[in-house]
Amino acid sequence: MVRRARRINRELAEVYPYAHPELDFRNPFELLVATVLSAQTTDLRVNQTTPALFARYPTPEDLAAAEPEELEAIIRPTGFFRAKARSLLGLSAALRDDFGGEVPARIEDLVKLPGVGRKTAFVVLGNAYGVPGITVDTHFGRLARRWKWTEQEDPEKVEAEIAAIFPKSEWTMLSHRVIFHGRRICHSRKPACGACPIAHLCPSYGEGETDPEKARKLLKYEMGGQPGQRLNPPPDYPGRPAPPLAPPAEGAG
Repeated sequence: MVRRARRINRELAEVYPYAHPELDFRNPFELLVATVLSAQTTDLRVNQTTPALFARYPTPEDLAAAEPEELEAIIRPTGFFRAKARSLLGLSAALRDDFGGEVPARIEDLVKLPGVGRKTAFVVLGNAYGVPGITVDTHFGRLARRWKWTEQEDPEKVEAEIAAIFPKSEWTMLSHRVIFHGRRICHSRKPACGACPIAHLCPSYGEGETDPEKARKLLKYEMGGQPGQRLNPPPDYPGRPAPPLAPPAEGAG
């Protein structure tokens, strides 16, 4: 199993040499905020929302001083906006008061911030600070179980078992590759088995559509000729950037 798992990772690296975090950010604070906002919504919707948010509140000090109602109005498109606003106000105040306005680079400190769990902490550590970590989101957990890397459902147990399979230096990029594959090909309800470049390694091949032509129609983002999730993707991303948030229709509301 270990040998096959590592081969899957190597082949995913060839399929997605451009794998990256799909949240737009320019610094650790923006990545932290964007990751908190990404709960229960798409990275696309977060990326369409954060330009206005960071234009209004560019620093933890600014965000900590925000009026809750104004903040809620800006982040409303991401859903669960009241709870997310409370988390953002709380974590920004903690950054201001306890960390000198800087995002800490230790998981022990990050998980103490309001609204920040291990998944969010590893996203920040891996992509803002270069500290290896495994990000077990819904896509990663689903694919790890399909590939028989683990039978665990609990994210921390999944993380521990996967960490034992791969060298630490691979953890962050492994997370990106697996999540990319889950979003583009190995979907939850209709995996595109017939268009999967690692089908020959998959113990769950056949759970989804195996006809190549039908499977190709299930591909998403750059694999399906559609825009990606980032408005400002990395230079090596082969797809099109996402569109900005459309303004409300005239007379709406």
